[in-house]
Amino acid sequence: MRVIFAGTPAVAVPAVAAVAASHDLVAVVTRPDAPAGRGRGLSRSPVGAWADEHDVEVLTPARPREPEFLDRLRALAPDCVPVVAYGALVPPVALAVPRHGWINLHFSLLPAWRGAAPVQHAVLHGDELTGASVFQLEEGLDTGPVYGTLTDEIRSTDTSGDLLERLAHSGAGLLVAVLDAISDGTARAEPQPADGVSLAPKLTVEDARVRWTDPVFAVDRRIRACTPAPGPWTTFRDERVKLGPVTPVANGPELKPGELLAEKSRVLAGTATTPVCLGEVRAAGKKAMPASDWARGARVATGEVFA
Repeated sequence: MRVIFAGTPAVAVPAVAAVAASHDLVAVVTRPDAPAGRGRGLSRSPVGAWADEHDVEVLTPARPREPEFLDRLRALAPDCVPVVAYGALVPPVALAVPRHGWINLHFSLLPAWRGAAPVQHAVLHGDELTGASVFQLEEGLDTGPVYGTLTDEIRSTDTSGDLLERLAHSGAGLLVAVLDAISDGTARAEPQPADGVSLAPKLTVEDARVRWTDPVFAVDRRIRACTPAPGPWTTFRDERVKLGPVTPVANGPELKPGELLAEKSRVLAGTATTPVCLGEVRAAGKKAMPASDWARGARVATGEVFA
């Protein structure tokens, strides 16, 4: 089947590679080159860079309603446009060009967690099971009928980055299977149920601030949900400190929320219930380091707290 792939970040690369290996990939659509790095020079998106390496045409409209883009889309005449984390709303005029429309690989079990950050919200809210869905893209926010799903358990140590990487690879196989079914005429899309809808907006920097007055379960989940982005943080001596994943300590000492206890080989921080053992800590202007090294360097005193 003749396809154009729409996607932007690294999480979409396994899918574009899988689609190219199984169907006739004639172009990719990705977000325009953007400033990156300390020099702020323009950088190609990961999907765009993959396409350059594989001699695939790259389309980078600022908005997918631009007449020049629509003309090129019609000229390429795709049968279908598979989408993974493209990052822009697709207007009806573009959705209507391929005869099989645009199909989207979304990293949740729809209708749960519609929106930009489904994996992060699944981790944050304590879900035990998540997955991926391939659905027909339409004007609504992730509302189209679903062609297929897969499930994955959220493990006790999963960060959003860990889980998203797994789903990116397993979801690539699901996307290809749906394309195959569309191609041979066996695909069937089922409307999403009206019950069970939840929304997953992008997590902000403020969302990533650790609430030490939460119970240990919630503290652990917030930190894992915000790893690697937007990055969990707290404050120590009025300066922002970034944190890596932590480990709940079931039988630790009683500590007030945010209270620190620096031992020889570990550093504990109190929550509303039991404490957590800190992993890596990154103080302002410094590299990430084991918490025990950070505590020695900062000379953490008994009774000091994370705000």
